[in-house]
Amino acid sequence: MIPLIETKSLQEQKKFQEQQLPALLAYLEEHSIYYADLFKKHSIDITKIKTLEDLQQLPVTSKDELQARNNDFICVPQNKIIDYITTSGTLGDPVLFPMTDKDLDRLAYNECISFECADSTKEDVFQLMTTLDKRFMAGLAYFLGIRKLGAGVVRVGGGIPELQWDTINRISPTAFVTVPSFLLKLIEYAEANGIDYRNTSITKAICIGESLRNQDFSLTTLGQKIRDKWDIKLYSTYASTEMSAAFTECAAGMGGHHHPELVIVEFLDENNQPVKEGEPGEVTITTLGVEGMPLLRFKTGDLCSHYTEPCSCGRQTIRLGPIVGRTKQMIKYKGTTLYPPALYDILNNIEGVKNYVVEVYTNEIGTDEILIRIGCESVPENFEKDIKDHFRAKLRVAPQVRFEDPDVINKIQFPELSRKPVVFFDKR
Repeated sequence: MIPLIETKSLQEQKKFQEQQLPALLAYLEEHSIYYADLFKKHSIDITKIKTLEDLQQLPVTSKDELQARNNDFICVPQNKIIDYITTSGTLGDPVLFPMTDKDLDRLAYNECISFECADSTKEDVFQLMTTLDKRFMAGLAYFLGIRKLGAGVVRVGGGIPELQWDTINRISPTAFVTVPSFLLKLIEYAEANGIDYRNTSITKAICIGESLRNQDFSLTTLGQKIRDKWDIKLYSTYASTEMSAAFTECAAGMGGHHHPELVIVEFLDENNQPVKEGEPGEVTITTLGVEGMPLLRFKTGDLCSHYTEPCSCGRQTIRLGPIVGRTKQMIKYKGTTLYPPALYDILNNIEGVKNYVVEVYTNEIGTDEILIRIGCESVPENFEKDIKDHFRAKLRVAPQVRFEDPDVINKIQFPELSRKPVVFFDKR
């Protein structure tokens, strides 16, 4: 069932959000040390912020500020905190996000309507391949959302293909929640062990953490590899701990749908000005309905384009295109601006590349250098040249390449305390 607000026109959605704005600003002024200081420092009269356009009068919030003044963002006393969550710390120290009972209900609602967006019902049984521990929001969010949906859930966690296949055979789930690259490992295990993976109960996968779509919404190399092997439906999602919300694809596969009842979203350039529809901008969010640690104009660091035409599914919400990259992961290499996803897509399309990590560092003349450490079982003649030719053909430049044992690369991808695979290491 589509929430009523998401079937309304964009103008009606805007009006709804503007009705929520005064209460949010008043709450922040009263309960957030950080935002109370910000309003005072910039002489901001919050009663004059009435429209979404008025938000541009307010300074943006960055990850640096969250890390430097984490406790000053918290709006509730300790006795109201039910769950403690931290960000993954991909781009710096993890940030603590306290969740109240109300916040957990909001999180469950977000994931429930996100699963419904991805054509899920209470008849589904989800095989959950993400961790519920290690202070991770995502696994908890999915569990709460599936429970609210009324569907079944099997909490298997990540990795261990043998256990995943035992679960499929034993319980007959209908859907996965997984990092999409792990589906290739499941297929590889099935092929090596004579498992007829094409004839199982699985019909779809809700995919997290890795992009399945190119900028024109066609499948990436990774997405196409999965579909060529296994004819299941793939739904891409984009989410972050900071907004406690998700943008999930519907069956149309034309971008992740915005939930206007949960978050105000802007798309800003490097000067914090709005970009035009279809142009990449930094996803900037203002949370609605968050009690423990609401955020105002928080710049996520993620770049993507947005689209406003109504979707064939009946939703009229803004849709987010695939993430182009993260602002802090931009690479200037031999005069070319690159983002890691462009490198991943090429590597995923090269036969013989088992796994990889990308390292970026500053060379002796002070410019960016790229080293790709590739895991492969054997190194055919001219393999390095072939790989570099692929890069030159697509990106006009070729990074350094080093071949290593796949097991070594796998251990690098999964550090001891990591909650998800790490393939990009910024050593600049």
